[in-house]
Amino acid sequence: MLIINTDGGARGNPGLGAIGIVIRKDEKIIERYSQKIKGKVTNNVAEYVALIKALEIVSQDYEDKEIICCLDSELIVKQLLGEYRVRNKYLMKFFLKVQELQENFEKITYKHVKRKDKFQKIADYLLNMELDKD
Repeated sequence: MLIINTDGGARGNPGLGAIGIVIRKDEKIIERYSQKIKGKVTNNVAEYVALIKALEIVSQDYEDKEIICCLDSELIVKQLLGEYRVRNKYLMKFFLKVQELQENFEKITYKHVKRKDKFQKIADYLLNMELDKD
């Protein structure tokens, strides 16, 4: 089973955005990924973009069909668990993309983690490295 930590952020909210992804088996990191997001985005959009990219990477590059997705965005986790409705129409398209990508897996667990989680800190570091470039 793979564990994925994703983080997305925007400077300015909305502003320049980037994502950071850590893919691991237990405590061993097997892949790190980061990239800037084109255009101006909000923090919530960046969080969804990070999760979507992580699900795409795992479904294409790994055979694991059960994954745990760790995010520090309580809002996104509660939306994905059905505890909160997605009220923002623009966010809805990202939510629906996640729903589509879930079809590639037998089981996905969404877990809210604190920003101080050691793997979440790495994902945050990766996205901030992207934002600091140029």
